[in-house]
Amino acid sequence: MLFNSIDFALFLPLVFLLYWFVFNRNLKLQNSFVLLSSYFFYAYWDWRFVSLIFVSTVVDYFVGLLLHKQERKRIRKALLVLSVTVNLGLLGFFKYYNFFVENFVSAFTLFGKDLEIATLNIILPVGISFYTFQTMSYTIDLFRREIKPTEDFVSFAAFVAFFPQLVAGPIERARNLLPQFIQTRHFHYDKAIDGLRQVLWGLFKKMVIADNCGLFVDDFFKNHSEYNGSTLMLGAFFFTVQIYCDFSGYSDIAIGTSRLFGFDLMKNFSFPYFSRNIKEFWRRWHISLTTWFKDYVYIPIGGSRGSKAIQIRNTLFIFVIIGFWHGAQWKFIVYGFINGLHFLPGIISGRSEKFQNSVAHNRVFPNLKESYGMIKTFLFLVLVRVFFRANDLNEAVAYLSKIFSMSIFSIPNFGNRKEAMIVCALIFFFFLIEWFGRANEYAIENMFLKSKPAYRWAFYYVIVFMLFYFVGEQQQFIYFQF
Repeated sequence: MLFNSIDFALFLPLVFLLYWFVFNRNLKLQNSFVLLSSYFFYAYWDWRFVSLIFVSTVVDYFVGLLLHKQERKRIRKALLVLSVTVNLGLLGFFKYYNFFVENFVSAFTLFGKDLEIATLNIILPVGISFYTFQTMSYTIDLFRREIKPTEDFVSFAAFVAFFPQLVAGPIERARNLLPQFIQTRHFHYDKAIDGLRQVLWGLFKKMVIADNCGLFVDDFFKNHSEYNGSTLMLGAFFFTVQIYCDFSGYSDIAIGTSRLFGFDLMKNFSFPYFSRNIKEFWRRWHISLTTWFKDYVYIPIGGSRGSKAIQIRNTLFIFVIIGFWHGAQWKFIVYGFINGLHFLPGIISGRSEKFQNSVAHNRVFPNLKESYGMIKTFLFLVLVRVFFRANDLNEAVAYLSKIFSMSIFSIPNFGNRKEAMIVCALIFFFFLIEWFGRANEYAIENMFLKSKPAYRWAFYYVIVFMLFYFVGEQQQFIYFQF
């Protein structure tokens, strides 16, 4: 079920009313309703894969209880291995089986040995990369004795399957979200209004910006051999905007929807395109994933401790893994590796600047150094994202070759220029709002709140009008495929 669909527009208010006015008599009943609603939400896509969520939930629930009671290190490690094996086993089979089979066969073919190992027609379950990581973090934290397990199976199952963030995050930690299922929740009008405001902004990002950009992106990448370099550069720019508005738009809707039900999810994006270097970008982009890999992979393998050679190894390794998390294709591995390479000058020189505040803090405009840093970082992202969007490595190389040819200095040669200009104007409006709201949790959190109510409501009506007037062709959220 898509957030930007009529189905969800009917589903959400119905669940909201039942949640607060029918099933609010006791916490157990309310959590049971959340769990059933979440399973229905997921089953609406394909009911068969609800069983995978249930298996992951059952395994980690009982492993968690046993980890808490068990003192012997050997058995505790075996229990952790069981949890990780089940979760990564499900993820590995559905997402990576064909990739490893194809590359295994190709490797033997290079040495003149033909193997006959069949690939499978596997459907990738939506959100499997998200909920498996969420449940694994629970057992890992228990193994480290950083949290205590819950004996309430319904609460734990609802934590794993919570429908707003089930299929594309944020990837929540048990220490943050699980206690919210165990405590009694009360309706707060201001919190609900704030949630609706964030949902509105998320829908604008997705339906007005991302979906309109997507129409041009699909055409330019599909027919890249027919366009000149400047046109393809525009396509790469549109995709860079599209993927941010698509994914952060989903996160905004998920976080805002959760507030309607009395839950607080972690912030997943923090205005990443206003970053002054690549390190700051990755601290602001898909925060729930990058912090997950930092806490459960990067730090355990040594992190930034040790020699510069070790730091370089760990950095490249973690970015290759992050790239591979996105999909079972070499293009994602290359995408991650190139991002990792961009960190190396800072590691080698030891002068990588760490920015704590948002750009142009307490100022309207950035200075020259900040402007240069943002432009340089954004341009790098526009180019490297070609690997992310292209169908394969060959297409990415061909696409970039056109961009770096002399045709980059030509006038873009495509139809629908009027529509493209409208999309560019919408993008400019979007970034303008994001810039003035960059110190907030989301861009329009405090927009016009201190002004007259008439100004505030006029702004909301403008956003709603643009949602209906400029809505693009409905497209699935990009990160559903991961």
